[in-house]
Amino acid sequence: MRDQTNPSKPTSDGELLITHTFNAPRDVVWRAWSDLDYLKRWHAPAGCVIDFVRFDFREGGGFHSCIKNPAFGECWCVGVYREIRKPEKIVYTMAIADQSGNLVTPATAGHDPEWPAETTVTLTFEERGGKTHLTLHQTVSESLAKRTGAHPSWLGMLGRLDEELAASGDYTTSAR
Repeated sequence: MRDQTNPSKPTSDGELLITHTFNAPRDVVWRAWSDLDYLKRWHAPAGCVIDFVRFDFREGGGFHSCIKNPAFGECWCVGVYREIRKPEKIVYTMAIADQSGNLVTPATAGHDPEWPAETTVTLTFEERGGKTHLTLHQTVSESLAKRTGAHPSWLGMLGRLDEELAASGDYTTSAR
């Protein structure tokens, strides 16, 4: 949620910030975020699957995806890649959409009406002694992200990526 007197200023509870360390080289973790086949294996909470109608990983490109949750139904999103600096940084927007890719309000889609119409996700990848330190920042208040399930969903997806890396047989993982 934004301060209504200054919409560019986050509320006092800050914006969502998650850090996670993978026991894998940065290029491997980067590929997990930039390769569609890899992304489809882990980029949804446990018990859910993600499908992509469109995936164009380049600056100015974007995506149209749907996370299918057996308990809650479908969550359609669209986004645009604003910055891609391999292998250090990815910045993209994310907005609630319908099946056709049209923007819809969060309330119309059955989500919390306080959820922003669009958020920006910034990922930074730092190499630290053969491990990758990921910082994820999303422009939504931390309390709203926790209340709506977005925060635990991110944590779960990063855990699934840990499992994917471990399943490769080449890397073990640790989170923080």
